[in-house]
Amino acid sequence: MSDENCTHNCNSCGESCPSRQEGPKSFLEPLNPASSVKKVIGVVSGKGGVGKSLVTTMMAVHMKAKGYKTAILDADITGPSIPKAFGLSDAGVGMAANGLMIPAVSNTGIEIMSANLLLDNETDPVIWRGPVIAGTVKQFWQEVLWENIDYMFVDMPPGTGDVPLTVFQSLPVDGIIIVTSPQELVSMIVAKAVNMAKKMNVPILGLIENMSYLNCPDCGKKITVFGESHIDEVAESHGLEVLAKIPIDPKIAAAVDGGMVEYLEAPWFDAAVSAVEKA
Repeated sequence: MSDENCTHNCNSCGESCPSRQEGPKSFLEPLNPASSVKKVIGVVSGKGGVGKSLVTTMMAVHMKAKGYKTAILDADITGPSIPKAFGLSDAGVGMAANGLMIPAVSNTGIEIMSANLLLDNETDPVIWRGPVIAGTVKQFWQEVLWENIDYMFVDMPPGTGDVPLTVFQSLPVDGIIIVTSPQELVSMIVAKAVNMAKKMNVPILGLIENMSYLNCPDCGKKITVFGESHIDEVAESHGLEVLAKIPIDPKIAAAVDGGMVEYLEAPWFDAAVSAVEKA
């Protein structure tokens, strides 16, 4: 019986047939020769609404503050929120002489590419089927001028569908950060993200828990609004590190909604920054 990778009938060739010796096909998309990206870090979640985009923005901000040139590829095509967090809703994108798109640049110099930068109105819905969305992510990687980027953070849509699969297969992802929240479903949700990453042979840098607690404004006591967190146990069960526990704080929402996320004081990310630097 012929091998599934054969392009001919190799029954008479034996195990030495070149077709049988070929390794698994790579789906990595080459970066445009005019671009340079040293490290790609994915930010993922098993479900929506846990603060994945917040973590993406803050990781880019903190790495930029350390002197690295950072960028964000907003792969959440149907729910893009990155431009608004940086106050770039009306920024748009430019076009270089070589035909590549020029990403928008934040006040502190973070380069950003998002579907919302291509829309006439930021509230216009992106009503596209999966293959088109996946193709757009590849375009953001290949057809945007990414100049000398040290760290690119990819904000992925929640779940384990077309776009996360496209990112894992098409981009040279050096590691991912999994974002979650304290609800009881966290064990199952994290497991899904962990298992997908393992199947795709993508390193997991660690977990970040958002909405972890609330600091009482009167006594300073930590209040666990969503019940006791199980993130430490979940992380230990998968052999992972908890990189940060982000509190519930109105200042965070105000900074994101006001396009001032770059100026948000967020001292919770030191361990996450160290993990990314080691990726």
